[in-house]
Amino acid sequence: MSTGTAPVRPLDTAGAEELRRAAEQIHTEFGTSATSPGLLARVAESAAGLSEPVRHQLRPVDTDDGLFVLRGLDVDDDAIGPTPAGWAAAGDSAAVHDIVLLLLATVMGNPLAWEGQQDGRFVHNIVPAPGHETEQTGASSTVLLSPHTEDAFHPGRAHLLMLGCLRNHDSIATTAAGIRKAELDEADIALLTRPLLPILPDDAYTGARDFDGGHPPAVPTLFRAEDGLTLRFDPAYTPVADAPPAHRAAYQRLSDELARVSVAVSLRPGEVLIVDNDLVVHGRVPFRARYDGTDRWLKRASVRVPGRRTRPPAEAAEHGYGQAAVEAHAA
Repeated sequence: MSTGTAPVRPLDTAGAEELRRAAEQIHTEFGTSATSPGLLARVAESAAGLSEPVRHQLRPVDTDDGLFVLRGLDVDDDAIGPTPAGWAAAGDSAAVHDIVLLLLATVMGNPLAWEGQQDGRFVHNIVPAPGHETEQTGASSTVLLSPHTEDAFHPGRAHLLMLGCLRNHDSIATTAAGIRKAELDEADIALLTRPLLPILPDDAYTGARDFDGGHPPAVPTLFRAEDGLTLRFDPAYTPVADAPPAHRAAYQRLSDELARVSVAVSLRPGEVLIVDNDLVVHGRVPFRARYDGTDRWLKRASVRVPGRRTRPPAEAAEHGYGQAAVEAHAA
């Protein structure tokens, strides 16, 4: 894994203050960050009224790096309270920061939620949870969270992923690797653009594994978009062992290349990592949680970008394992 750094987009003090004031005003009006049509409409209205310099800094990822760190927001470690002991215990903890992420997401596209994950909220709390240490989900801690496309199993997955840091006393790194940094030969690309293997839902989705709506669809790992390769990758939930030897070998070479070009991003409080979910896989290094209120705490938001053409048209026919994505549209 490389020790390289992610590109940074700085917010100046005035821009950060503008976002903070907008989020605090919305929080005062609604008293919560829980999903409601009124809250989402108010966020869209406020996002549309942000100044042009702030909106420019909040444009979607626009380079082959496929990611950047937004820097300049503030987090008060005392004011946010203890790190929750799991997402279900978080409730409205640090709700103003949820609304900040919703504002960012609404400038970049349409915020996305899932009916079957974290009570349908548009902003998720990513914290270690007792009993989930070894899972391949955001609640894990002691295992490497394998590099993956967010919600790779679903055709309605996000185009952009946001990870906002509230607390990271131990400098625990998020890993990220871009397909356009990888070096693959044409034979491997040809194999991996064929729809051969399914990607199964991860353990964070309620009822998805019991879905009886048909066989798991075979999907391609790589896709030749107009401006270059994109990927759909989640080895922890892909039955690679079922593939023919040549396909397994190509998949392994892709995995090795992504590991080679991977960078480690240790987010600091107030920083937001924005990842292009079609270009970059992300994961997390192992750590040992203390469960004492001081553990790493991220906020996560997902975004769909209208009009994007970065995925095979055949995805539209997939059943998505019965999981429903809810998209908030800008006003």
